[in-house]
Amino acid sequence: MMASPLGFIGLGVMGGPMCRNLVTKSGLPVIAYDIRQEPLDRLAEAGARAVAGIVEVAAEADVIFLSLPGHAELEAVGSELLSAARRGSVVVDTSTVPVALTRDMAARFAKQGMDYADAPVARTRAAAEAGTLAVMVGAKDAVLARIRPHLACFASDISHCGGIGAGQVGKLMNNMVLFQSVVALSEALTIARRAGVDGERLFETLSTGSADSFALRNHGMKALMPGDFPERAFSARYALEDLRYAMQLAADGGVAVPGAETAASMLEAAIAAGHGDEYHPTILNVVEKRSGVSNSPANAR
Repeated sequence: MMASPLGFIGLGVMGGPMCRNLVTKSGLPVIAYDIRQEPLDRLAEAGARAVAGIVEVAAEADVIFLSLPGHAELEAVGSELLSAARRGSVVVDTSTVPVALTRDMAARFAKQGMDYADAPVARTRAAAEAGTLAVMVGAKDAVLARIRPHLACFASDISHCGGIGAGQVGKLMNNMVLFQSVVALSEALTIARRAGVDGERLFETLSTGSADSFALRNHGMKALMPGDFPERAFSARYALEDLRYAMQLAADGGVAVPGAETAASMLEAAIAAGHGDEYHPTILNVVEKRSGVSNSPANAR
């Protein structure tokens, strides 16, 4: 008997490489859908079978992965899946969305006899391509056991954070800490340059001390220091959306978050200055402008 295919909906910056890793590593057929034809063509060349819509994915796949830009897209795709997916199937949402929406979607799928897991991913596009993402999972133990082999195709670290919604909590806190770290690194780099210290030397020094971090080695050394903020990466707009989800969660729990508010104001300023579609460490431009600094690589071009 032929194994049921895996389904994948959303072939964007992260979803495309994740789907490709499922195609090459899962040992199962993969059917894919996206509203754009270009990524469908690329994944078809890798071995996925492109289909015409969400209903086709739901009709064939027992495990359906979602990688969507945000809450509006999840609500739209989820509603269509609910109308077509089969009992006993499981939906694995790798998007980053509000915790309340995740729990509501899971409850709606449960009523239809379907399982649900929130499994948002972290790290970079390069990690998605290499299959070394981190994934934070909110799901029942049995559901995680069912999907773990598939998650391992694109993730090297799989954390079971708890029940439904817990994966989103883990991801939102991860991003909140990251964005605040990028603000701190932007300020440190600007201060050091103003004081006559080379940025590369500063970051190499920080990497040997207690300020060392993933953010330093990736966002700091690879983006802030060279002033490289490409589009079609994790943009300032998407970063602000995720941060607002985290801040809403904080508000729901009555927690004050002045650090997150500062990071949000920096992202808002970057967007207002025309940098909204650039990689989110572009907030360095805001720090420099407010400081009257113009000697970084970002401003020297």
